[in-house]
Amino acid sequence: MEKFVIIGGKPLEGEIDVRGAKNAAFPLLAATILTQEDCVIGNLPLIEDVYRSIEILQSMGAQVDWLEERKIRVNTKNLNPATLNRDLVLKLRGSVLFFGPLLARFGKVVLPQPGGDIIGARPISTHLDAFSQLGVSIAPSDGGFLMEFDGTLKSQEVVLSEFSVTATENLLLFASLQTEPIVLKIADQDYQVQELMKVLEKMGVVFHMPELHTIVIEGRKALVGFTHSLMYDPIEAGTFILLGAAAKGNVLVKNVELKFLDLFFKKLKDYRILVELIKKEGGLGDVRVLPSSDMAIDKIQSWIYPGVHSDLQSAFGVLATQTPGSTLLHDPLYEGRLKYLEELTKMGAEIYIADPHRAIINGPTQLYGADLGTFDLRGGAALIIAALVAKGKSTVNNIYQVDRGYEKIEERLQKLGADIKRI
Repeated sequence: MEKFVIIGGKPLEGEIDVRGAKNAAFPLLAATILTQEDCVIGNLPLIEDVYRSIEILQSMGAQVDWLEERKIRVNTKNLNPATLNRDLVLKLRGSVLFFGPLLARFGKVVLPQPGGDIIGARPISTHLDAFSQLGVSIAPSDGGFLMEFDGTLKSQEVVLSEFSVTATENLLLFASLQTEPIVLKIADQDYQVQELMKVLEKMGVVFHMPELHTIVIEGRKALVGFTHSLMYDPIEAGTFILLGAAAKGNVLVKNVELKFLDLFFKKLKDYRILVELIKKEGGLGDVRVLPSSDMAIDKIQSWIYPGVHSDLQSAFGVLATQTPGSTLLHDPLYEGRLKYLEELTKMGAEIYIADPHRAIINGPTQLYGADLGTFDLRGGAALIIAALVAKGKSTVNNIYQVDRGYEKIEERLQKLGADIKRI
């Protein structure tokens, strides 16, 4: 298995580009199932999870052509769900998004329980409950689910049982091929949901948002193809900004979707982290991170959009080890998100874990190189940040988890002066 070997303590300086948004790529790839016309997606990140999603489409007979390094054309006219590669679905949490469009187009789908990160219980019961509200029949089948829809909606209103990004996306995809309007309540409105709605509108779907977290979907029997350039990844941008702050570097992070990070930047200001926002057109900007001498973090709490994203909590946790005083870390969404803290204690961090959702971090502490394991994508990225800050040599293992979401991260960090090698 590949690993990163990192010599920490090197000054970081330079520019780093943000790539396309991983979590927004999945629903767009799934949306290609809703039409028999060509769909073109640009600005794709070249990462494992995107490759696996494309392979799942190809396993069902989709035609996928690479037009440029980051641009593909997808045609699903000859799609056959019976040839789906189950092993790929088991590797990828994002494959749950194939439920909605396959069910809408074919009326029947058999899928195994999707895989993904080890960050705690992530059941798909919210998805199943929502589909059943609409009249979809669901039965266990060979370690997964058989879902059937006869075309008759039992209800035109769905109330999700929790705020769920992927359940919201799944219902948007399904409802887009229905001829009767569907009202979706308790809808999440994170960046990837907004990106999917942009693409579905290009395909012919009409949306109304009469109330907070309520989306009315007016679908069509036949949707057209689309051409779309994927938004840049707010999570990757936040990760690199926090890396610059933890390493006390002078780093320019380019192509940042500022409009999705309002509270994130408010918190940076509250924590006295020096950043300069260089605004550009369309809500984009560049962010310069400068060395900060008096950072202080009292509390980090992640929450649904527009809260501080759970995917950035682990990078904030590393930063907290470098700031004076006690920091309360609270992630109410996932009980496995704090596993990376066990690895930080190996490096010398002073951390007290109160329960699966809360911890106290006392800082500042000198981190020392260690042999580290990764449990999930974001925790792996956080451990890379910790290793770059630490004194001495660190080894970060199981880096497939990191490759799932960060394109060639070691090459990009090397350009900032980081001593990091893939072994």
